[in-house]
Amino acid sequence: MTKFSLALLTAIAALSAFSFGLAIPGNAQIDRSPAGGEPVLIELFTSQGCSSCPPADRLANRLESEPGLVVISKPVDYWDRLGWKDTFASPENTALQRAYARRGLEGYDGVYTPQSVIAGGYGEVGSDERAIRNSVRAAARQQTSAIRVRGNGDTGYAIGIAGPAGTMGELVLVGVESSPTVAIERGENRGRNVTYANVLVGERVVSRWSGGKASHVIRRGDLGMPRADRYTLLLRERAGGAVLAAQWLER
Repeated sequence: MTKFSLALLTAIAALSAFSFGLAIPGNAQIDRSPAGGEPVLIELFTSQGCSSCPPADRLANRLESEPGLVVISKPVDYWDRLGWKDTFASPENTALQRAYARRGLEGYDGVYTPQSVIAGGYGEVGSDERAIRNSVRAAARQQTSAIRVRGNGDTGYAIGIAGPAGTMGELVLVGVESSPTVAIERGENRGRNVTYANVLVGERVVSRWSGGKASHVIRRGDLGMPRADRYTLLLRERAGGAVLAAQWLER
């Protein structure tokens, strides 16, 4: 057995005692939300072709540095026909935004940009900081699931997850490009240089989950998504469903 495998098995054994309110000793990376609970996910649906989006992009850059928040920008492609093709947009981001709208969000529902979706359950105008913070606090108060992480990008990670029994969901590894800047040459934002916060570049399902406690390993080799320089884990009911927990993987 290699030192790498032994270290991960030791970490998994430590995580097997995982329960709510129990701190993991050592070098575990656990951020706390502003409401005192687990980290809260904010997904910003934005577009390089939307003149109302740069204020939301700036806000996302400020929020992403705060402990207890996981901010991911998810550019949509339905603005591309208006003179500038978004260099990060994907139809998958658009499909996710529409799935949220079909299910219904508390707050400001619908499909629009800029839109921030908080924990997969609250929708707000992406530049409305007060509304976003209120929704973050509301989402944090409702959380009953969590992700714990031990390890780092050099040795790999041991992951512990827990939540109510019988909750169907999936653990997802998400790769982002942390702070790319784009010079926009045409369209409504012509001449602007916009820096984006944690642009989604890829994701993959680590495992299915049926509630309760579970442990997983993410090896260094799993962190190889093209363009990604940062990774996070999401525990969600399904794509377009509630996001039950989020946690950055520290480098």
